Amino acid sequence: MKRLNIAGAILIALGALIVGAVVGQPGNGRAAGSGPVATAGPTISGTAQEGQALSTSNGSWTGSPTSYTYAWSRCDASGGSCVAIGGAAAATYTAVTADVGHTLRVTVTAQNTGGSGTATSASSAVVSDNTAPTPATAPSISGTPSVGATLTAAEGTWSGSPTSVAVAWLRCDANGDSCATISGASGTTYVLTQADAGHTIRLSVTATSPTGSTTFVSKQTAALAAPNGCPAGTGTIQVADLAMPARLDISESSITPKLVTLSTQAIQLHITVTACNGRPVEGALVYAIPIPFNQFGGNEETTGADGTVTVTQTRERGFPARRRHQHLLVEFVRARKPGDPLLGGVSTRRAVAFPVNLP
Repeated sequence: MKRLNIAGAILIALGALIVGAVVGQPGNGRAAGSGPVATAGPTISGTAQEGQALSTSNGSWTGSPTSYTYAWSRCDASGGSCVAIGGAAAATYTAVTADVGHTLRVTVTAQNTGGSGTATSASSAVVSDNTAPTPATAPSISGTPSVGATLTAAEGTWSGSPTSVAVAWLRCDANGDSCATISGASGTTYVLTQADAGHTIRLSVTATSPTGSTTFVSKQTAALAAPNGCPAGTGTIQVADLAMPARLDISESSITPKLVTLSTQAIQLHITVTACNGRPVEGALVYAIPIPFNQFGGNEETTGADGTVTVTQTRERGFPARRRHQHLLVEFVRARKPGDPLLGGVSTRRAVAFPVNLP
């Protein structure tokens, strides 16, 4: 009987360790089978106060999740010693009296046909009681998120007659997670530095009254461009996130049909636009015109998520430019960022040539 009791105790202890691993620490979880894997964990938003609703994002995942489930937990003031909250299985959770003095975390489970994966958020602010100040209008950030620019804090308006309102600026990763307080940044304005490049910024506002204090953390800004003008991360770049001195690059070009002849009435130019060491650029505007002009004509088109675009041109009366003496169709190609000057900004231009057969 003693052996059975010992074995049972070991199983219970192992079970407790597994539960603690799920709800006790923030970050990206592992996938079961070939299920989704979190690339950015979930984040909690809202006011950490009794009676107030908090909500979670799903985070970012590989594996194209088809569904998500949620489990909220109540932790100590430092975010540890978490215990699952019974019945708290939705994307939103309303803080109750039992949460006062504690922090909250949420574990998101993403599922696809191959399995499932989990990720747990960082802890919320310490939950205050319902007599502490409450934001009537949420604190927010205004200004352009670029190195050297100034961000301005709006502290929001608060009920509960706070006697003091304290501001702190937070530097977070490109997804708004893994935030850390910026030393010395406690005023209503903050000048962005090179250390902020590739990061997002959040605003933490704490209102205090004789009955307690409440902390509200704002939404993150857009990620600041790195010093070279390239956004942080890998993969596709949104053209709006590019800044000088980065430049677009027309890295590949091809034509359909492969050989242009006297009977050709329309052509399709297939252009690939990249930047920042070969990353595809989505949203760039691409325009092409033959040299000399008036041979084929078409419209400016927009690159897709893979950086490619097809520009269709129809034949005009200037083709061929010189029959029997023309061996190439030369096209002037321009790629630009919407809103930039045609000859400035991150735009680029290139001449490309394709064979013709004009007997």
